[in-house]
Amino acid sequence: MELFGNLDSAARRGPVRTILAIDDSRTNLNVIGRRLAHLGYLTALSDNGAEALDLIAARGFDLVLLDMVMPRMSGIHVLTEIRGSRDTADLPVIMVTGRSDPAAAVEALAAGADDHVAKPFAFEVLAARIDRVLARARRIAELKRSNATLDARIAARAMELGEAKTALAATRADRQRLIASIQALNEEVERLSAG
Repeated sequence: MELFGNLDSAARRGPVRTILAIDDSRTNLNVIGRRLAHLGYLTALSDNGAEALDLIAARGFDLVLLDMVMPRMSGIHVLTEIRGSRDTADLPVIMVTGRSDPAAAVEALAAGADDHVAKPFAFEVLAARIDRVLARARRIAELKRSNATLDARIAARAMELGEAKTALAATRADRQRLIASIQALNEEVERLSAG
């Protein structure tokens, strides 16, 4: 695994975004790594699917650029593994391939890719797609955090409601005992008055 990063540029953009680029061509990886570093991304490089899956499991990445056609383990297989894990099911993945036929795009998207880019591509197009996919992933993460916060609030309110129902039931039981006690006293007073 190699790392490319330009922390000066990243500091200007905000939090450093990490990208894992997976391609069996070291030349392609080095070019992508340098270009993404100039945009301020910290980029890890892997030339095979098995190593890439280990890297993904070991550390969090914000996005994966995945070559579709690789020896030993195809990009589709790697994507299937990513989507099959609960921890990485929502990890943004852009599939990159030398196949320019529409079937390649359909196959990548059907397997769960967030986007698809055919080689050769203009790097500016890839950069724009990365920005779009990362922005969408941020919005989804924010929604998940909001949902978790709402779920916690709902659970707290449900507990409060349960406690209130228990207190109400206890108050009703006390009231019934009090009414029964008053009725017993009234009956005792009537019995003593009659006697």
